[in-house]
Amino acid sequence: MSKIFKFIAMGILLQTAAWGASTAVCKGCHGQNWEKAAMGKAKVVKNMSKAQIIKALKGYKNGTYGGPMKGLMKAQVKSLSVDDIKKMAASIKK
Repeated sequence: MSKIFKFIAMGILLQTAAWGASTAVCKGCHGQNWEKAAMGKAKVVKNMSKAQIIKALKGYKNGTYGGPMKGLMKAQVKSLSVDDIKKMAASIKK
C-alpha cells in the first residue's frame, strides 16, 4: 500500500511542479469545490478564510504547520513563492 501511495504522491508532485501555482492538482484530494477533508485528515478548505489558507500554505512550506499530511503538503508547496501562495488563496476564495 505504501508503494501505491508514494507513486500517487510522486505523480502529484510532478504535476504541481509543471503547473506552478495552479490549484487544479489540489482538487484531486481537496475536491472540485474544496469540500473534502483530503485523505480524510485535512481541514476542509472551503471552510477556511483566505488568510487561513495563506498561513497554512506558508506554514507547510517552512515546516511550521500541519498534522499527518505535513510531509506530503510540504513537498507540494516547496516550489511556490509567497506571491504564488497568495494567488492560489485568492483563486480558492473568489
